[in-house]
Amino acid sequence: MSGDGTKESPWELTTAPGTSAYTMWRDEEADPPVLVCQVGTTTLKYHLSAVDDLHAWLVEQGDWVELGAADEKKDAKDGTIEAWGRSEDNPVGGWYGLRKGYRGRFGMYLPPLLEELGLVELEHNPRNNRARAL
Repeated sequence: MSGDGTKESPWELTTAPGTSAYTMWRDEEADPPVLVCQVGTTTLKYHLSAVDDLHAWLVEQGDWVELGAADEKKDAKDGTIEAWGRSEDNPVGGWYGLRKGYRGRFGMYLPPLLEELGLVELEHNPRNNRARAL
């Protein structure tokens, strides 16, 4: 494992295709607690509960689910991890992303973390990757 998920020792991750590196760490003192995603100079923040919630949802799906990563201003493809990460039917009742204008890309940045934590199997193709719960 590449770090312990703190700001001082973040998880060092790459997107599913392996084309972009980024780091993530937990900030449990924030209100609400957040998962910070640092991509170059851009900081994205997601509800910390996204890790457990996404894993539970993938377990319910019982099979491969497309990642479907999309920017906030673009529609997410139905049935994808990205669509679930912004759905009113998920446990937070909408966007897991907390920084307006940067709430998307849930399907890009969360699955590699879940793989790092041993919670999912993740494909690493150039495009159209999928994940499934372990």
